[in-house]
Amino acid sequence: MKIVLFDIDGTLIKAGGAGARGLNKAVKEMCGVDKICDKFSLQGATDKENFAVAFKHACGKKPTVKQFRELELKYLGFLPAEVKRSLKSGNYSKLNGVEKLLVMLSKRKDVMVGLGTGNLKEGALVKLEPSGFNKYFAFGGYGCDSHIRSKVLMKAVERAEKLLKAKIRPADVYVVGDTHLDVAAAKDAGYHSAAVLDGFGDERLVSRSGAELIVRNFGDLYPWLIWLGLEKDSKGVRRGTYICPDSPIEHAHYGRTGMDVKDIDDGILALREMKRKAVGE
Repeated sequence: MKIVLFDIDGTLIKAGGAGARGLNKAVKEMCGVDKICDKFSLQGATDKENFAVAFKHACGKKPTVKQFRELELKYLGFLPAEVKRSLKSGNYSKLNGVEKLLVMLSKRKDVMVGLGTGNLKEGALVKLEPSGFNKYFAFGGYGCDSHIRSKVLMKAVERAEKLLKAKIRPADVYVVGDTHLDVAAAKDAGYHSAAVLDGFGDERLVSRSGAELIVRNFGDLYPWLIWLGLEKDSKGVRRGTYICPDSPIEHAHYGRTGMDVKDIDDGILALREMKRKAVGE
C-alpha cells in the first residue's frame, strides 16, 4: 500500500491569504498590533509555530498555554469568513490538475491519500471545504499534532496504519508540498518527496531542495504516476539512474544530491579563487 500525503496551502489550493488575515485579526484583538504577518514568513511552517512567532512579534514574549489556546480559538473564529472573502473576490483557487490526480488516486486499491499539513485540523477542513477536497482525505497529520513538520507527517502515517491495521514502510510514503521546508520534512521522516512550483515556495530554494520530483503543477499527471511507481517510464529507464530534468522522471540528480551542474561549477570556481589567494596571485 502506498501512502500519498498532500500539503494544503500552495499544493492543493490557494486560499487567497485567508489564513494570514485570520491570524492578523486574532493577534490584533489580543495584542493590539495590526498586520503582524507582514513581519515574518508563514510558508512551510506549522500553525503552532506561526502562532507562537506572531504572538512574540506582537507582545514581545512567548504566549502562555492559555494565551496560545485563546489565539487558536480566535483564529479559527475568523478563518471561515476570510475564506468566504477570498471566494467572493475570486482569489480562492485549486492547483492546476490536482483534482484529477486526487480522483485517480482515490479509485485505486493500492493507494491511500491523506493530508500532511501545518494547518490545525479545524483550519484545514475550513480551507478545503470550498474545493470539495475534504471527501478524499480519511486521515492526516496536522499542525495541532506538532510544531515540527516531520513529526506531523509521521503522525499521518501512524493514523494510516491504524486504518489499515498494518505497518507502513517509509519507502511506501510519498509527500507532496510546495516549499523546500516540505521537502526537508519528508526527508527527515525518511519519505519520498515532490514539490510543485506554482505554490508559495521560493523556486530557487525548491529547486535546490533535493526533491525527487519538481514540476510546475499537476497539469501533466504522467510524471506523478511514474514518481509514485504507478506507471512505467516509456523509455524503460529505472528511477534515479540518469539526469534529465525535462523528462517525466524526477530530477534524479537533485534527488540524489540537491545540486545541479551550476553548483558544481560554482564550487570549482570558489576552489580556484581560494588557491589563487593562497599563492598570492
